[in-house]
Amino acid sequence: MKRVFTFMGLLACFFSNGQNIDDVLRYGTENLQGSARFQAMGGAFGALGGDMSSLNINPAGSSVFNNSLLTFSATYFHENSDSDYRGSLNSADSNTLDINQIGGALVFKNSNTDSNWRKFSVAVNYDLVQNFEGFSISGGLGTEGIDNYFLDYADGIPLEPLKLRANETIGNAYLDIGATNGLGYAGQQAFLGFQAGIIEPVADENENTAYYSNASYSELNQDFRQTASGYNSKFVVNGSTQYGDNLYMGASLNFHTVLYDRLNRYREDYFTTDNELRTLYFDELLRTEGTGFSFSAGAIAKINHAIRLGASYQSPTWYRLSDSFSQGIDSNYPNKDASFSYLGLNDFNLFDYQIKTPSKLTGSIAAVFGLNGLLSFDYSYQDMSKAELRPTSDAAFADENLYISEALGGVSSFRVGGEYKIKRVSLRGGYRFEQSPYADGNYVGDLTALSGGIGINFGASKLDLAVNRSEQDVLQYFFSTGITTPAVLTQVNTNVTLSYTLNF
Repeated sequence: MKRVFTFMGLLACFFSNGQNIDDVLRYGTENLQGSARFQAMGGAFGALGGDMSSLNINPAGSSVFNNSLLTFSATYFHENSDSDYRGSLNSADSNTLDINQIGGALVFKNSNTDSNWRKFSVAVNYDLVQNFEGFSISGGLGTEGIDNYFLDYADGIPLEPLKLRANETIGNAYLDIGATNGLGYAGQQAFLGFQAGIIEPVADENENTAYYSNASYSELNQDFRQTASGYNSKFVVNGSTQYGDNLYMGASLNFHTVLYDRLNRYREDYFTTDNELRTLYFDELLRTEGTGFSFSAGAIAKINHAIRLGASYQSPTWYRLSDSFSQGIDSNYPNKDASFSYLGLNDFNLFDYQIKTPSKLTGSIAAVFGLNGLLSFDYSYQDMSKAELRPTSDAAFADENLYISEALGGVSSFRVGGEYKIKRVSLRGGYRFEQSPYADGNYVGDLTALSGGIGINFGASKLDLAVNRSEQDVLQYFFSTGITTPAVLTQVNTNVTLSYTLNF
């Protein structure tokens, strides 16, 4: 069963699980996979071009090609997530294999030798911007239970709508509270806590708005598991040209496709003073689907035989997204409603919204040493405090956007890459650093990545292999409120990419 929430500020509290700063960061930052050569050199291609994935950095790169070509890439993704929660350590791994890049370019050379317009290129390319596949396990002994979560949301909620009406099912009541009673997400959480026996009203009166916990513990075992899947892909339609011997210019239209699934499973248990075991299961499922659009423009200039400069502009990306959100809860608390057995992940709240991510500027420089090799450096800047949830006229979005503007800051990214050629064999290496999007750097740490690879040129075709390892620390809160101690996740992603290029 599904219900659509009307857009009248009813979901001010729904942002804790749906439309909030986390969504802005999830879709506002890019972790391009790209071709093997692109990855091996740390993505430092803003002043180089000549690679299909370089179009994501600088659209002028397609006119650097000397001939038409087709490139496709497959990547093995491995993520390791180490968690530290109150001194308890856990580790989890996930593995996937996917076609992460495919694209081609047609190069048209001008036969008129008197013209300064030397050639024109048209290219299309598909790249993964983000691979959302991941799995983490956090937990251990804690002193804050989920009863605090339900109490925080129930405060001020009248008791009457939390009770089941005659012939009303749990699922219908859950959806009606969110959609028609004007209580939104907060009312739904209060309903779950009350029906599952976790919280009790101070007075058994319909007008009651105060609650107390039915849980009794000094310590409790907590287990939180998060499984994520999906992707943010970018399809690029590109055109570029070479003017004279030293100037390349280009522009691109970028079309995003988003699919994101996240399942959170939480369990806690403890022994009461009467030595009875109390156990609670709480699941949350979020699915996001949508599309996005942006455009970009850039140029590459050859200063002399060795030095190249690049500059590019990436416009804001405008996303149109739709969330499906569901919850399931069960407990063995003795005072839960007699008609309540289990609310599973079957009843979905639906919500449509938009996100505008900030624009990005990139400056690049490269040194090309004839046919022997090259060194390249890119610097990008993106002010994440300018990100917005939309429509901004909604009061709840306005509050969240104010928080985003205060919590997030400017993000500087550095990419360094090098390549050394030995006849038909190319050896490559790269380094990437991306600053935390948070102004204080506390919630999400800086990202660092090292990469390396090898390529073999067969003349009519090329085969490239790359290994890319990135690491980042992230604070993981089990819930938006109630349990205030986060787990510290160290996420290490190791990608192995194989690319094949066919020249025409």
